[in-house]
Amino acid sequence: LEKTRQNTLAAVEEMPDFVVKQLIGRSISYAGTNNWTRMDNLAIAVSYSEKDGEQYKVLAINGSLVNAEKGNNYGGLGGATTNGEFVQTLEEIFKPESKTKFELIDRDVINSRRTLVYQYEITLENSKNRSIKYEWSKNVKEVIPAGEIGKIWIDEKSFRVLKINSKLTDIPAKFPIRSFEQIINYNWVEIGGEKYLLPTDSTPIFTVLSGDKLLQTRNVIRFKDYQKFGTDVIILEDDTAPIEEEKP
Repeated sequence: LEKTRQNTLAAVEEMPDFVVKQLIGRSISYAGTNNWTRMDNLAIAVSYSEKDGEQYKVLAINGSLVNAEKGNNYGGLGGATTNGEFVQTLEEIFKPESKTKFELIDRDVINSRRTLVYQYEITLENSKNRSIKYEWSKNVKEVIPAGEIGKIWIDEKSFRVLKINSKLTDIPAKFPIRSFEQIINYNWVEIGGEKYLLPTDSTPIFTVLSGDKLLQTRNVIRFKDYQKFGTDVIILEDDTAPIEEEKP
């Protein structure tokens, strides 16, 4: 754990400036039914730099190109959106201020790599950067802090995190978003001739009370074509195709 903490926080400090395409298929379902109905498909350019952090620009919606402004999120689209997959999520788990509690619970194999599986918990009082936002209307937003529990898969050889399965805790009972959970998978990608461990895919799921119905929204996210910062992100024909749904 200590080696993983050191390696992870060092990697955060040494994170290169980069751009990547984020392809998202968003679906909705009645909670518990797993009967997903496609809502839309998004193609987004994400840039990361030490100076500005994560910046997002929507490139296409349902295959149609759009001319959107760059910002620190893409929440202007409405619906469920996330950020922080590149740095914030890992940093929150391992920085000393989080006082994360770990417990070894299993072993597993990911991409032919042997891993140790740890359960972890960050209490609400120690969770400084994790929050969840609900927009009641265009001009009325409510942001609440949250604790976090989950599991991480650590490569036994490189002492790096290959997978995170997280869930937010301490969400008030009257808040419209009743739960949020997310799976992020990491793998080695090449940027400027160097290898970096970065997200390859992510699946966040929100459970939301809408009227008297409990709904779930799922974003199937693929990160594609990591490149050096400053490179133009070009949308190809296959980038606008629907993201394949997970098989039952």
